[in-house]
Amino acid sequence: MIHQARELYQHDDFGLELNETVYALDSSTIDLCLSLFPWARFRKTRAAVKLHTLLDLRGSIPVFIEITDGKFHDVNILDILIPEPGSIYIMDRGYIDFKRLYSLHIDKAVFMIRAKSNFQFNRMYSHPVDKSTGLKCDQTIQLSGFYTTKHYPEKLRRVRYTDPETQDDFVFITNNFHLPALTIAQLYKCR
Repeated sequence: MIHQARELYQHDDFGLELNETVYALDSSTIDLCLSLFPWARFRKTRAAVKLHTLLDLRGSIPVFIEITDGKFHDVNILDILIPEPGSIYIMDRGYIDFKRLYSLHIDKAVFMIRAKSNFQFNRMYSHPVDKSTGLKCDQTIQLSGFYTTKHYPEKLRRVRYTDPETQDDFVFITNNFHLPALTIAQLYKCR
């Protein structure tokens, strides 16, 4: 059914005109009653499971679903996921693990992920941006942490954006150097 639905919606517009398949990866914790589901103990007095979903943004169709116990960390799902070369994967901060992200890069997949506030890097180049669009910077960076440098030895792109409507500040990290910086911010908003 998923294959048939994807064929029906493969040309749908999700707000951006891209040829690549764009996926959003996220998880939801589903609370359960501990007395009814003792096998799903999550905290001392709570039970839960996690629903990990990879959503094709064209048609909002789930193409991958995995249910795990509530203690399963989000980033571990990247070990199970089989990346599709040329596709774009949009994720939040819970999926930052540079070793796993480098595996996506090696598999020719593109990732866009929100940066954590304490991540360490060295700026190599700054590219011009139109600040009236909300963009603050578009940089080529190299990770500088001891382990992160070993786990992700390639250059990355850092895009900083302030949403004009909400004034929220976002910093994105991606291995894509071809899309315009504003498109990267807009892709995350589509997530």
